[in-house]
Amino acid sequence: MPVLDPSSPTPEKTLPDYLKPGLKLIFIGINPGHYSAQVGRYYARPGNLFWWGLSNSGLVPRPVTPSDDEKLLDWGIGLTDVVKRPTHSSGDLRQDEFDAGVKRAVQTIETYAPQVACFVGLLGATAFLGQRVQPGPVAERIGTTRLFAIPSPSRRNAHYGQEGILRFFKRLAAFVNGPRDVS
Repeated sequence: MPVLDPSSPTPEKTLPDYLKPGLKLIFIGINPGHYSAQVGRYYARPGNLFWWGLSNSGLVPRPVTPSDDEKLLDWGIGLTDVVKRPTHSSGDLRQDEFDAGVKRAVQTIETYAPQVACFVGLLGATAFLGQRVQPGPVAERIGTTRLFAIPSPSRRNAHYGQEGILRFFKRLAAFVNGPRDVS
């Protein structure tokens, strides 16, 4: 069942958390974009490479689209954000929102204890961990949960390109599906 944090001070429409115990993977975005919140689907903006990368990564058994966001739970994959307030850009977030969101995200990871938590976006991962993060496995853990970071799949993040995004999704799949002590 999707979980929306009732303590969130977000008065506008946002996205629910798709979480349950026993997940192999949780994707953690920085915050919903306005378009995604408006249509009620994660990474919904046309051209975002999240669903394409996930579809071609080996993490899911068939191609997926934003309309499959809740269906990911059936395959052991959850979705959440650090901050639930939608914005046009994560740069619109206030530091106090991000600080509170980090605490909420850590509690979420500790509560659900997925095998892997993947940060979607390096800037968010860097801010979350308080240190520069490169794409790939992250040395720190939260409880027993291993951490991984992928670049933002937004087309605005042209630095990595489509093939670069796919390469990191495939590395994530190997990290999730490989031995638990792989880093």
